[in-house]
Amino acid sequence: MIKKVIITGPESTGKSTLSRALAEHYHTVWVPEYAREYINTLKRPYNQNDLLNIMDGQLQAEKKLGKEARDILFCDTSLLVIKVWYEYKYGKLHPLINEKFKQFNCDLFLLPDIDLPWVYDPQREQPNQRTYFFNIYKRELKQMEANFTVISGPGSQRLKSAISAIDYVIKT
Repeated sequence: MIKKVIITGPESTGKSTLSRALAEHYHTVWVPEYAREYINTLKRPYNQNDLLNIMDGQLQAEKKLGKEARDILFCDTSLLVIKVWYEYKYGKLHPLINEKFKQFNCDLFLLPDIDLPWVYDPQREQPNQRTYFFNIYKRELKQMEANFTVISGPGSQRLKSAISAIDYVIKT
């Protein structure tokens, strides 16, 4: 049975870098953040329907790449990000997101800390609210009673901490 590890949290915390490095370390695949690909194709600002399309695209990518995974599937983002972002941006939770979220499961969440410098990217929207969003993700994970670990430190230390958490939770 493939184990799923999701790297989630605020913008510019090294989620993609960590996902890629973990997949390489464990000789498996990782699911990139579908929102990046989707938003890059838009010729306008995204809207509520786009977030639903992003949700579907992310879930399809997880399903597809899950078939290629070897023991562990790493996901750079998840339904949790879509849930948090939709609620923040539109002040409510879409019923379809809520329905999919209730069916959502994961073996381990890694929540990268905000101890890395924020780096500009045209898709990033909240450089001054990383603490706010970090606390939201942490609260959500606690409410879900999810198995999660906060990952801190610079690149190599962050990767070592993530590997240690994965080996403890997944490999035992």
